[in-house]
Amino acid sequence: MTNHREPRAERGAAEPHGVVELHDVRKVHGSGEGAVTALDRVTLGFPRGTLTAIMGPSGSGKSTLLQCAAGLDRPTGGRVLLAGLDLGAQSERRRTELRRERIGFVFQAYNLVESLTAAQNVELPARFAGRRKGGTVGREEVAAALRAVGLAERAGHRPSRLSGGQQQRVALARALVTRPDVLFADEPTGALDTRTSGEVLRLLRRLVDEQAQTTVMVTHDPAAAAVADTVVFLQDGRIADRLDLDGDHARAAAAVAARMARLEA
Repeated sequence: MTNHREPRAERGAAEPHGVVELHDVRKVHGSGEGAVTALDRVTLGFPRGTLTAIMGPSGSGKSTLLQCAAGLDRPTGGRVLLAGLDLGAQSERRRTELRRERIGFVFQAYNLVESLTAAQNVELPARFAGRRKGGTVGREEVAAALRAVGLAERAGHRPSRLSGGQQQRVALARALVTRPDVLFADEPTGALDTRTSGEVLRLLRRLVDEQAQTTVMVTHDPAAAAVADTVVFLQDGRIADRLDLDGDHARAAAAVAARMARLEA
């Protein structure tokens, strides 16, 4: 999966900029002696048209960071900005609207509706976002999303007739159909074999390179993280390290694995 990319300027962890920005974000679960700090003053930005991988040992705060960055959870302190808009200052209804309209999600579980075709599954977010049901615009968007993930010919197939990798690509098309500002992927290859994982990762990389799709991916797999532009490592709710990659997949995977081994030692 070698894919040399142009080297980029070094970016400091304390200098947030991008589609989504976290400023001094804290997240504490519980209170008193039982309080657990899941995120501890995290400042981080996800630049437009880049792929960022989030890694760290179990309990390091990866999922909490994803939930706060995506507006699924409110931080205890600090601010999360989506294209400059403070998510914490929005009502629950408005936050829900923003997630539907401007944020895409892909998870380890495909979460497809078994009774619907691939095209109908992809269409669901557009309906929830208030777009016309059926209609020419809806069909065109669905067709474009399926073409983008290489499944135009599978539009009429239900999930039971699709492989695991194809189902994950349908889930990816569903996340992309509303043309989100940012795509959040939580262990998107966790349920896939090595070959199929490679196909999905190459697709994510292509969407970033060809369509400037800002993407944030949580993963435990160094080989998956190696397709990213930047890997951010968490430990005990804090940013412990970061690594900017140059596109040499084998070298990047080895470097990511070495950093993770140091954190877990």
